[in-house]
This record gives sequence, structure tokens and C-alpha cells, in this order.
Amino acid sequence: MKKSGILIALLAVLPLMVSFSLFKELEKKIDREIKDEFEVARYSHEGISISDELQKKIPSRISEDNFFRIKNGGELLGYVYLDQAPSKTADFDYLVIFDKDLAIARTKVLVYREEYGGEIGSKRWLRQFTGISKASQLDNIAAISGATISVRSMKKGVKNILSSVEILQKNNVL
Repeated sequence: MKKSGILIALLAVLPLMVSFSLFKELEKKIDREIKDEFEVARYSHEGISISDELQKKIPSRISEDNFFRIKNGGELLGYVYLDQAPSKTADFDYLVIFDKDLAIARTKVLVYREEYGGEIGSKRWLRQFTGISKASQLDNIAAISGATISVRSMKKGVKNILSSVEILQKNNVL
């Protein structure tokens, strides 16, 4: 009887342990991308919060948990946005790093959970977003055969955050 109780307890806790492990791995990937992009060994981040009223005016979901100012020694380096987008049957996690002028410096697919369409994670395809600072500049992003849904989702997610950033700038939040 005791062994079955332990087994039940382990089965109940295992999903939490796995999700915590996945979160830690995701956190390491994000940290590596930030350090690599800004060429720093250390940095600090500060979550950006916005009013409920302003949140209703922007297409992206923004909170202190997914949009950050990145600083080094008090100097603003840029911004980081984390989100998920749908693929055919699951969501994928992605990251958008902005320079201090709010142009995209880097995009990265952090976790892709599908069998097909993972090509959107290729550096070559993602480089198309680099330098873009306005949602209207996304028209020339190339398609990928076999990843249509993921490509559309990534473009929509990036378009939404770019539109949101424009509104936040106009409202002196950034």
C-alpha cells in the first residue's frame, strides 16, 4: 500500500517537475540569445507594464512577464518580447529582440512542438525580420512550403508586436 501511495504522489508531481525543467531550459535559451545579441556577459531586465486601458488598444498581449527592457549598468540595450503562436496542432514559443531604437535585432523560435514546419526556426528564414521597425514592412517575408500555418502565425505575431510597440511609443511608454 505504501509503494502505491508513493507512486501516485510521484505521478502527480512529475508533470510539475517536467514543466519546471522545460521552463529552466527555455530560460537558458533566452539568456543565451540576449547575451549573444547585445554582446554582454551580464545584463538586467525590467518588465514593462501597461494600463488595462492601453492594453485594450494594442493587438499583442503585453505584461511584465513577457516584455522587458534590457539594461547593462543602467544603459538601455534594447527590449525583449516573448510569446507563443499556433502551428497546425500546437503552439510554438518565440522571442523577438529589439535594439534600443525598437527595430528588430533578432527573432528566434525557442520551442517548436510539431513534426512539420520547423523550418521557421532556421536562422536564414528568421533573418528576414532583422531591421524591421514597422508592421507595414512585413509584406516581403518569404513563405515556406510545408510550414504555411507556422509562417502565417509568426508573421502575425511579429506584426502584432510591431504595431503594439508603435502605439506604446506614441503613448510614451517606451
